[in-house]
Amino acid sequence: MAVNSAGISYVTQNRAHGGTQYVCSHASRETGTEMTFSVFVPPHEPGAKLPVLWYLSGLTCTHANVTEKGEYRAACAEAGIIFVAPDTSPRGPDVPDAEDEYDFGKGAGFYLDARQEPYAANYRMRSYIEDELPELVGQEFPADMTRQSIMGHSMGGHGALTIGLRHAERFRSISAFSPIVAPTRAPWGQKAFSRYLGEDRSDWEPYDAVALIENGARHDHILVDQGTADDFLKDELKTGLLALAAKKAGMNPLIRMQEGYDHSYYFISTFMAEHVRWHGERLKD
Repeated sequence: MAVNSAGISYVTQNRAHGGTQYVCSHASRETGTEMTFSVFVPPHEPGAKLPVLWYLSGLTCTHANVTEKGEYRAACAEAGIIFVAPDTSPRGPDVPDAEDEYDFGKGAGFYLDARQEPYAANYRMRSYIEDELPELVGQEFPADMTRQSIMGHSMGGHGALTIGLRHAERFRSISAFSPIVAPTRAPWGQKAFSRYLGEDRSDWEPYDAVALIENGARHDHILVDQGTADDFLKDELKTGLLALAAKKAGMNPLIRMQEGYDHSYYFISTFMAEHVRWHGERLKD
């Protein structure tokens, strides 16, 4: 594959809903690895700049899960929104991993910058998502980087909430499906944070949406959909903690408990177009 002047290789591109679905790769300065991401560019007039909606995926996923099963393209084409789906972690034979642990290592980057060895060199997904990839997208695609929103699922919902809360001035809206809202109080987060960040829990708080709100972070446009039949709701996701923290902070997020839905892409795809349209209203000029 040829590498263009921005350092991007186009792995695939397919026509869809009048626009183009791209899968791209590049050598990342942050992770020290080759990273893959997908971008859907809807139909648009020559020279037009379009708003950007970021989607962060969950444990065990790559860019491909939402790209193949998310059912977002029709809604993005209608609203005129670029949809960007990064990977969840660094990849490659030299990247430290825990092969027998689905909730740690490759596929489980938790959108943080690791401090502990041997993970610190590669597991820099916070800087990758917040800094490096936006630079590439803004350079390579017809993106209006003054109009951005962010969303995600599960671990990616945790990423969307925390990144959005830390950068409320950048992201006009935040939404999540089945997010891990308080990972410092859940087994997935406690395991990952202790090994990536160390045992000092003050280093964990920037990666916990509930803690961020308790410490003063605010955002006026948050939408969360959570299935009532989700097996992870009670022990890992703890949606009620987000509702409680928001209420105490005087925030009014839209948190919807969706009866009978589980943690899967059957759930996500059901409400994806609604989320895209909700973001679209907030991404207008």
